[in-house]
Amino acid sequence: MGDESDLERTEEPTARRLEKAREEGQIARSTELPGAAVVVGSMAYLLLSGQWTFDKLGSLFKSGFNLDPRVLDNPYLLLGIFAQFIFDAFLIFLPVFILTLILALLASSATGGFNFAWKGAAPKLSKINPLNGLKRMFGLNALVELTKALLKFALVAGALSLVISEQIENFLQIGVMSPEPAMARAAELVGLTSLVVASSLILITFIDVPWQRHQFFERMKMTKQEVKDEMKDIEGRPEVKAQIRKRQREMAANRMMQKVKDADVVVTNPEHFSVALAYDPNSDGAPIVVAMGVDHLAFRIREEAKNHGITIFPAPPLARALYYTSDVDQPIHHDLYIAVAQVIAYVFNLNSTNPDGSLPAKPDPSVPESMQFDALGRKAATQ
Repeated sequence: MGDESDLERTEEPTARRLEKAREEGQIARSTELPGAAVVVGSMAYLLLSGQWTFDKLGSLFKSGFNLDPRVLDNPYLLLGIFAQFIFDAFLIFLPVFILTLILALLASSATGGFNFAWKGAAPKLSKINPLNGLKRMFGLNALVELTKALLKFALVAGALSLVISEQIENFLQIGVMSPEPAMARAAELVGLTSLVVASSLILITFIDVPWQRHQFFERMKMTKQEVKDEMKDIEGRPEVKAQIRKRQREMAANRMMQKVKDADVVVTNPEHFSVALAYDPNSDGAPIVVAMGVDHLAFRIREEAKNHGITIFPAPPLARALYYTSDVDQPIHHDLYIAVAQVIAYVFNLNSTNPDGSLPAKPDPSVPESMQFDALGRKAATQ
């Protein structure tokens, strides 16, 4: 709610809240990490490839002073040579350009991942609001940024002083060396100094990255009312409701399938319907429907019954009547007692034989006219 203070934002951000924030370009970002990665990476590359780079640049500059006298009389040729000179120099530094680009992309995505949002790039009046500007200048973030700037200055100055004090003799020896070795030595020392100074920035990133992540999740926190409103909004969406109902049906079907093993018989219309019945002969109650279904669910009920050795009794009229007049975990309709009793008696007597050695005759249960339905659940009398 608009009048609630930030102190009331005690709830962790939901997935939808974070997703909307990404769409608006709001993600955890550390500006120090890409800078440190680019500087350290480029300095490390130049330090490792400094001799190669120095030799290539030296050869390039030497070739630049060796011009054919005829070229001086043709400004167009001179322009082409100059362009080739620039291109060759670009190729020498191309690896470090590619390296810094890769490092910048990887470091930028390290805290919040790759993300580009048009909404975040769109202009907002709030960004040029003077009051918001003053809050940014004198708020907690401004204090943190000032602290980071002072800390960076102190670290860089300290690292630079340390390197110079350790390498002072090598710096002084450059003045008494011949030009070519002196330049190579100077390049090595400058590269080493730059790498050490740049590495000091890594300490800043160890502070800035956790801080930025903490600040981001603090900004994303929600009030209890916002969480409730979001849940209402999500549950009110038709596709979410449909998904919830689907999941509920699946859970109910799975629970029902677990009860099939407790059935005594499964009455089926072999093509469409299956109704699993359980009966306790020691009680006075009617048979209970433990599971029922049509089509695919009916097939699953039959397969589960086969796995547990439960008798499957084909009786299409009775199966349809049971399906359309019964509920799971409820007794069957009283008008079907006689028909179901015939089936239950037959199933219970299957393990016994008649005096002549034959099995009990399979009954043909009669369904009352008021209990007869077609496959669509319509009363037979109304057809």
